[in-house]
Amino acid sequence: MKNVFLINHPLIQHKLTMLRDKNTSSKDFRALVNEVSMLMAYEVTRSLPLEEVDVETPICKTKGKALHGLDVAIVPIMRAGMGMVEGMLTLIPNAKVGHIGIYRNEETIQPVEYYCKLPTDIANRLVIVTDPMLATGGSLRDAITILKKRGAVQIKAMTLVSTEIGIAEVHRHHPETEIFTVSIDEGLNEKSYIVPGLGDAGDRLFGTK
Repeated sequence: MKNVFLINHPLIQHKLTMLRDKNTSSKDFRALVNEVSMLMAYEVTRSLPLEEVDVETPICKTKGKALHGLDVAIVPIMRAGMGMVEGMLTLIPNAKVGHIGIYRNEETIQPVEYYCKLPTDIANRLVIVTDPMLATGGSLRDAITILKKRGAVQIKAMTLVSTEIGIAEVHRHHPETEIFTVSIDEGLNEKSYIVPGLGDAGDRLFGTK
């Protein structure tokens, strides 16, 4: 699939199996999401531009590479997407963090926006939207629409588990958006939960169920 990047590093796949385990505690689930997000950040930020700079080692002067010209904003879709932020900030400590609040109406299965707070310079940043689960695609689709309306230009999405249905829905509205994921699962059940999935990522992160 175009603009879909499946990250299948052995360490990430191992941790995904632990995330799927229903017996994994909230404490361990949070730690695993943090670790996987940090590892994924290497791939999501692979295209950041570099410039050549002068540097002096203990031995001599030489040339090196440094990030140039494009800052990062991490925008989690609340609440589950917040669990992916800390790991990314470990690698990109200067990134700014925005928040988009969208919840799924359990009767209509449609996303409802209730909060949005973004960096004022969002138009000048690479925006990485985080959400562990890409199920129907409605929440991520709408989050990207919100970001574009507020000026964001370069947007990538980072998710742990996805479905082809969700990916297709996002790309139907935002075909240029790159989606990075650890797994493309079988599909959705009658309640629109991902199968086999992780369960409700928000509840498992915060121990609310």
